[in-house]
Amino acid sequence: MDVKANSLYQEMQNMIGQTRLQVNEPQQQSLTEINSSASDFSTMLKNAVDGVNNMQLESKDVQQRFEMGDPSLSLAQVMLTKEKSGIAFEATVQVRNKVLEAYKTIMNMPV
Repeated sequence: MDVKANSLYQEMQNMIGQTRLQVNEPQQQSLTEINSSASDFSTMLKNAVDGVNNMQLESKDVQQRFEMGDPSLSLAQVMLTKEKSGIAFEATVQVRNKVLEAYKTIMNMPV
């Protein structure tokens, strides 16, 4: 997952330019449409975080089962599960960092 800060910033600048052009046009989006898109984003974010959490719980469970001597698990399976959950967590942290960076950039923009 590669999020480029410059392209994100440029996309935001384009959005700002579009909103400035539409100042004199009537409001086309209703409040319910805005709330539904915010709800969709929050649902997507919650599902992503829950997925990472589930992967970490699964990794912990597989590791404990292996340590207790479960013959159906190999060391390779345990390590693979652990690495998958680690990569998912790192990706989540990187997304969070990019969102915070974008938020700081937006807050520092002159109005």
